[in-house]
Amino acid sequence: MKDQILDAMDIERERGITIKANTVRLEYDAKDGEHYVLNLIDTPGHVDFAYEVSRSLSACEGSLLVVDASQGVEAQTLANVYQAIDNDHEIVTVLNKVDLPAAEPERVKTQIEEVIGIDASQAVEISAKTGLGIDKVLEAIVTQLPAPKEGNRDAPLKALLVDSWYDSYLGVIVLVRIIDGVLKKGQTIRMMGTGAKYPVERVGVITPKMVTVGELGPGEIGFITASIKEVADTRVGDTITEDKRPTPQALPGFKPAQPVVFCGLFPVDADDFEDLRAAMGKLRLNDASFSFEMESSAALGFGFRCGFLGLLHLEIIQERLEREFNLDLIATAPSVVYELTMTSGEKRELHNPADMPDVVKVDHIDEPWIRATILTPDEYMGSILKLCQDRRGIQHDLSYVGTRAMLVYDLPLNEVVFDFYDRLKSISRGYASFDYQMLELREGDLVKMSILVNGEPVDALSMMVHRHAAEKRGRELCEKLKDLIPRHMFKIPIQAAIGGHVIARETIAALRKDVTAKCYGGDATRKRKLLEKQKEGKKKMRQFGKVDIPQEAFIQALKMGDS
Repeated sequence: MKDQILDAMDIERERGITIKANTVRLEYDAKDGEHYVLNLIDTPGHVDFAYEVSRSLSACEGSLLVVDASQGVEAQTLANVYQAIDNDHEIVTVLNKVDLPAAEPERVKTQIEEVIGIDASQAVEISAKTGLGIDKVLEAIVTQLPAPKEGNRDAPLKALLVDSWYDSYLGVIVLVRIIDGVLKKGQTIRMMGTGAKYPVERVGVITPKMVTVGELGPGEIGFITASIKEVADTRVGDTITEDKRPTPQALPGFKPAQPVVFCGLFPVDADDFEDLRAAMGKLRLNDASFSFEMESSAALGFGFRCGFLGLLHLEIIQERLEREFNLDLIATAPSVVYELTMTSGEKRELHNPADMPDVVKVDHIDEPWIRATILTPDEYMGSILKLCQDRRGIQHDLSYVGTRAMLVYDLPLNEVVFDFYDRLKSISRGYASFDYQMLELREGDLVKMSILVNGEPVDALSMMVHRHAAEKRGRELCEKLKDLIPRHMFKIPIQAAIGGHVIARETIAALRKDVTAKCYGGDATRKRKLLEKQKEGKKKMRQFGKVDIPQEAFIQALKMGDS
């Protein structure tokens, strides 16, 4: 037994956050003398993992809304509650951490009723740490939440593929929720979406260890293994049926996730490219909200253009690839998807700033906007309003619940992907919470800023910026690169440019070899002759010399994009 038993990944334990939704099956003898089987799913709370939440909600009948009794309602609590209500869930409110001296259960109950609009008078007060009130939660689950609708055991097999992950010994492990029919070892199953067929080798439940069982019936959640080697065959949200006696109609499945932040991931060592491809395939199986396609860059070689649900999602995926698959990666600056309207009237999507066509052919650029909800204690309000204004935000609403303010802002997504969340947390000492939903595309005065090193554009460092912020961003990046690129035998100019117009410049001084060291005495013209010769050589070098930009410089410079 260990703490945080369902947060099994190292990253989850280190950061104290849930990244993967995990399921567990518990047996429970209730006070009414009945024996119940509970299938529970623990979901993440952060906005970047909303896909995990939506998937879990569609596999369940009810939800436990857990609110911290000392912190109160947070922005992501709101987003997830509304998702549960949309799925017609019964909701049981639970107040956790009531053992803390700072806990104010009555204030938080009022807040839940005012902000969310659900009755919290019967909220269960618990402390997960000390075990206080846990029995009440289990009782509330069996008395207040509906049981799964009984499916027909004799009907053809119909099961929802809830999740899947890769195990190096068993191949792909698939988590299923049975709707109709019975699933047991030896059956040949078919994935209705991909058409793949497999004989079932093992059927079991997670308690939280994997335990083999004889069969899974309607309403049960369990796992199967079937020597599935092809990662692409098990699409999350697919319907599993029996090959000989298929169900006539597939389940609706899950809405595909829309990636909003894109960046390039490249291996530091070009030989790792195939390993990176295989690792991404396995990771995509475990996290269907992440997408990738191949791309190449003059500076970084071959890699992948990846789509994520947010910046934390990007960070976690990169860290998982590096840790779980032993890879060294470079990520390019994160960018969002822009829509270009060409002068010909044609519309195009722009995923990578390096692919920006000639400005003359572009009529205007539309960028995605989001509606952000920020909940913050009163004293940090001024700084947060300023942060939102600096990021071109438009205030939509401002209301108070007790001593907490709720701000609703419209913000351009490209201003948020860099470091908005980090800045918000540092301004509010971690107390403000942030959640957002996509709005629409709006026209923006955006330009592509290129970085030139010794007159050569470096495609991995080009980015889309708002015209007013371009000079500041360009100057910061040039100053940073000046410190990161090592000195060469010739002078290196670093420039930030919009089209042909240079907006910032730094120069790396040349290393100078002392060519006059061998001259003792004699006429001054001898020295001058040697210095002139050196000067000519430097001039030639500047024309033909190649600047080596170390990989660390890319990593540091792109991190700076966040600062």
